[in-house]
Amino acid sequence: MGLEPPVPETSVLAVASHVVSGNVGNKIAVFTLQSMGCEVAALNTVQFSNHTGYRQWKGARVSAQEITDLWDGLKQSYLDDFDMMLSGYVPGAAAVEAVGNIAKELRAKSTAASGKGRAGGRFFWVLDPVMGDNGKIYVAEDVVPAYRGLVPYADLILPNQFEAELLSDVKITDSASLEQAIHVLHERYQIPHIVITSVSLPLKGSQTPSVANSRAQSPVQSVPPSTKTMSVVGSSMTSALKPRLFKIHFPVFDGYFSGTGDMFAALMVTRMREAVYQADSATSSSAASSTSSSAATPSPGDKTPPPTTTTTTTTTLLRDTPSWLSPDSVDVLDLPLVKAAEKVLASMHEVLARTCASMVGEVERAVAARGGPDKVDAQTLHLVRSRAAELRLARNLECLRNPEIEYRAEKM
Repeated sequence: MGLEPPVPETSVLAVASHVVSGNVGNKIAVFTLQSMGCEVAALNTVQFSNHTGYRQWKGARVSAQEITDLWDGLKQSYLDDFDMMLSGYVPGAAAVEAVGNIAKELRAKSTAASGKGRAGGRFFWVLDPVMGDNGKIYVAEDVVPAYRGLVPYADLILPNQFEAELLSDVKITDSASLEQAIHVLHERYQIPHIVITSVSLPLKGSQTPSVANSRAQSPVQSVPPSTKTMSVVGSSMTSALKPRLFKIHFPVFDGYFSGTGDMFAALMVTRMREAVYQADSATSSSAASSTSSSAATPSPGDKTPPPTTTTTTTTTLLRDTPSWLSPDSVDVLDLPLVKAAEKVLASMHEVLARTCASMVGEVERAVAARGGPDKVDAQTLHLVRSRAAELRLARNLECLRNPEIEYRAEKM
C-alpha cells in the first residue's frame, strides 16, 4: 500500500449514525476517512447496537439539543476548525436543522478566514439527504422540508433516485425526467454539485459495462457480479446554473448490503478534495510553463548582460473558489466531480466483490455451528446473512486507497 495519503492534510466533521457492531454510518465513514489520511471528528446522531437491517436493535437517537450541545462543546475548546463536513442520517427535522446550523457556522467562519487571506481553501459540505429509498420514506414527514431548506447551503448532495425525486418534485421515469430533476435541483437550490447514487432505470446510450481483469475479479478473492446494472449520474453546474451531466454505468452484486451509501459519501469527501488539488496542480504547472522571458538584443561590442523581462500569470486556485466550481470552459469529463466518482465506484466495486466472496462461506459456517439448516429458523438465518453482508474494510485498505478504475464516465 502506498504510504502517502491521497489528500493533503484535511480535517473533517462527520455527522451520522453510529453502531456498536457493523459497518454503517459514522462507523464506516470515520474508518474510511482516516484510512485516506483525514483527521476526523465524529458527531454521532444515533447510538445503536447494530444497524436496522437486522430488524432488531437496541439504543437511542440523539436529540437536536444534544447535537447543539456537542457542537458548543467543540467550540468552547477551539476544536471547531474543519476543512470539510460530511452529514448523513439525522433523526428528525429539528436535528436536521441543528446540523444545518453547524454547517452554516463553518461556512461563515471559512468565508471570514478567506477574506483575511488565510490559505487552505474553502470549506466544503457534502450532504447526504437520507430520507428513504425505493419509493418509501423512512423518516418523519417533516424531515423532507427540513432538507429542502438546507440544500442551498451545501456544496455537494448525494441523494439516491427516490430522494432526488423528493427534493426536485420530479418523478424520475426515464433519461429525460432524470435530466429534468437535476436541472431543477441546480436551478431551485443553486446546489453546485449533484451525484444521484443509484439510478436503476435504463439511460440513453448506456452500454453493458465490460469487466476487466483486476483485484476485484480475482477468483481467490471475489465472485463475478450479477447481470443487473445500475448507474451513478452527476452534474457540476455552470455559472448559468445549467447542468454538466455525466453517467457511470456499472454492474451490481446480488444481495443487500447496508452501509454502501455511507461508504460512498465518505469516499466522495476525500476523492473530491483530491481531484480539486490535482486540478490546481495542473493549472499551476500550465501557468509556470507559460511564464515568458524576453531579452533585449545587445549592441555590437556591448559586454553588459541584456535585461530580462519576466511575465507571470496570476491564477486562481480551484480550492479557493466557492464550492470548488470549475470554470464553464472545463469539459464535462475533466470535472473534479467526474474524476472523484470514478475512483469512488472503483473502491466500492472492489470492496463489495471481496465481501461477496466471503459471504457464502461465512453463512455456511454459522449455520453449521447452530446445528445445520434444519435447526436454523428464518429469523436466525436472516441475522446470520445480515452479519455476513457487513462490508469488509479492515483487511482491504488497498481497495480504498489504490483502486483500479474499470468503469468510466460518459457524457449525457
